[in-house]
Amino acid sequence: MALINEDSSPSVSPPPRLRSDKTVHSGADLDALYRVRFQNQEAYRKQVWSVLAKYFSRWIPSDSVVLDMGCGYCEFINQIRCSAKFAMDLDPEARKRASVDVHILEQDCSLAWPIPPKTLTTVFSSNFLEHLPTKSYVEQTLLQAHGALRIGGRLIAMGPNAKRIQGAYWDFFDHYVALTELSMKEILIKCGFEVEVCLKSFLPYSMSQGRTYPPWMLSVYLALPFLWPLSGKQFLVIAKRKGK
Repeated sequence: MALINEDSSPSVSPPPRLRSDKTVHSGADLDALYRVRFQNQEAYRKQVWSVLAKYFSRWIPSDSVVLDMGCGYCEFINQIRCSAKFAMDLDPEARKRASVDVHILEQDCSLAWPIPPKTLTTVFSSNFLEHLPTKSYVEQTLLQAHGALRIGGRLIAMGPNAKRIQGAYWDFFDHYVALTELSMKEILIKCGFEVEVCLKSFLPYSMSQGRTYPPWMLSVYLALPFLWPLSGKQFLVIAKRKGK
């Protein structure tokens, strides 16, 4: 689930399936958690994502084929301008929130994606990978993304940086894997990516707790990168798919 402030792939053995493990949340579990977490915030989140979609468009040309991985309520994929849209999430609410031009894939992201190899130009992920149950799931998910991306296609990932927020990382019940910009860089390289951008500090941590600020302030913040090390608690990593 997205939180804002929250073939040709290498061969690896897949992680064990944890269907009977009660810590792996079902779609219904996720829906129950997020209805409480994001209560009365939908209009605000949509405004914030409008600003962010405009910012990320510098890496996403209008003719792109984009998949939003862990799309949540589809705030990003509904608003990004591109030629074709896919969104993946276990939460059944995603299908209800998606625009008519978004193709929803309601599945475990670490299993085979029903997308032909080298189809996508962009895989976008916000505050999602930390919700996977193990690092093996993270790796397998990134390998799926690698296989679905065209050569030179980009994976854009942001999320809470465990070394910037420390114990607050575990304030959310469905956080499992602690990640930093460097651990993301390391696993992306292992999965066949070339890292272009690796920022320790990007956005503030959470929009589901604490004060909410007018969206215009986010626009100003994004235009002033020297502020990011002061307030940014989320990493931003952008990587290109290498290979043939």
